[in-house]
Amino acid sequence: MNRIEDLITALQKKEEETNKNTVLWVLAIIGAVAAVAGIAYAVYRFFTPDYLEDFEEDFDDDFDDYFEDEDDEEK
Repeated sequence: MNRIEDLITALQKKEEETNKNTVLWVLAIIGAVAAVAGIAYAVYRFFTPDYLEDFEEDFDDDFDDYFEDEDDEEK
């Protein structure tokens, strides 16, 4: 009877290890996908030009010209 209990205990331990191993693999795959997505996003942000910066520079230049004209008129 003791031998049968040992076999049942061994099978339960093996089943628990299999479940733990499966969970570990699923988490590893999710982590790998998240890492690849993060790297892809970083590369995208690095290579995408910043159009807003160009617009702000043009706007500042035009805005400065407007005030320079008023200073000339007062003199």
